Amino acid sequence: MHRIFTTSFASVYLLYVKKLERKNRTKAELDQVIEWLTGFDEAALSAHLAAETTFTDFFADAQLNPNASLITGVVCGIRVENVEDPLMKKIRLLDKLVDELFKGKKMEKVLRA
Repeated sequence: MHRIFTTSFASVYLLYVKKLERKNRTKAELDQVIEWLTGFDEAALSAHLAAETTFTDFFADAQLNPNASLITGVVCGIRVENVEDPLMKKIRLLDKLVDELFKGKKMEKVLRA
């Protein structure tokens, strides 16, 4: 089992926020991406953050967007579409979306609209 599986989502969420704010992206944009990918509205996301839910439990509660399969590319040197472990794939998909925001892609492209 990879260490990230038992890491609290809240601790990584704060790192995502800091990363995106360096490029003048907002927490609201991050939340929009998370909602698109997982189906969690603001209240559900806040509850997971407050409870310091692990990545395992966070994604176990998520309803992955049907268009998540359109997310392709490399994050941390790994092609997200080739990741075999289902939980790791979901984590990498989220990482890829955050990277796309960080790199300045328009929200419509990030959300595969």
